[in-house]
Amino acid sequence: MSDTPLPLHTSHPRSYRENKFVYPVLSRRSRGISIGVNLNPDKVCNFDCIYCQVDRRSEAETRFVEFDQLLAELDEMFRFVTSGDIYDDETFRDVPAELRRLNDVAFSGDGEPTTYKNFDEIVSRAAELKRRHALENVKLVLITNASMFHRPAVERGLEILDANNGETWAKLEAGTDEYFQLVERTKIPFRQVLDNITAAAQKRPLVIQSLFMRIDGEPPSPGEIDAFCDRLNEITAADGRLRLVQVYTVARSPAESFVTALSNDELHAIATTIGTRTGIEIETHPGN
Repeated sequence: MSDTPLPLHTSHPRSYRENKFVYPVLSRRSRGISIGVNLNPDKVCNFDCIYCQVDRRSEAETRFVEFDQLLAELDEMFRFVTSGDIYDDETFRDVPAELRRLNDVAFSGDGEPTTYKNFDEIVSRAAELKRRHALENVKLVLITNASMFHRPAVERGLEILDANNGETWAKLEAGTDEYFQLVERTKIPFRQVLDNITAAAQKRPLVIQSLFMRIDGEPPSPGEIDAFCDRLNEITAADGRLRLVQVYTVARSPAESFVTALSNDELHAIATTIGTRTGIEIETHPGN
């Protein structure tokens, strides 16, 4: 389990210099440099999570993905990071030597990346660029709420990820429908998310990303954590492969002021319960 928050992990701006779609971050979960690809510059998302740090009340400067520009930005970002020029930048100058590594390209951003209609095509072109730069060991990571896995373009995109050192990190942080709606504030049914995760995990191992927090000063109840473990066990009982559960808490300013971070002790207690009840490998990432 990881205990030490990394420097810079509290700030993940989704713009860099003149770029509109591609940006570098020091990722606490990747333990290295991650190149973010923002497929939702319009800030539209089918979830409205209470802990999200994206300010959806302000108007987006960019409304559409400009395909060719995104690829040009990614091409240049590969060169910028792998050459080491990134560490001449004031923002990344103090990154420790052991973290000066390019770990992944992450499809994430200001909304749910799998809602992008050409998701499979952008993943394919990113994989081609990665090969052109001889970066076969660099991962392609999809950070997703798993709501759109049933769409054909997304299914094809997941298969392309599988063939190109890809990982799928699927959000699951509730055990009951009531808590799911409290946290995610979406019209997407909880059952759809659970069924999508199960179906995807039957084809490839998934990483589950689970953010737990205090809501109005209260951590998730023991009953909710038990229900969460039940959902994970149902997935694995259906032959779904869950490689890892990332248990973490708030690290950046959330959308709602009534959301605050769990203490390290609270987070570790939840992680221990999940690990004991499911037998899945657990990784913890404290907040501030």
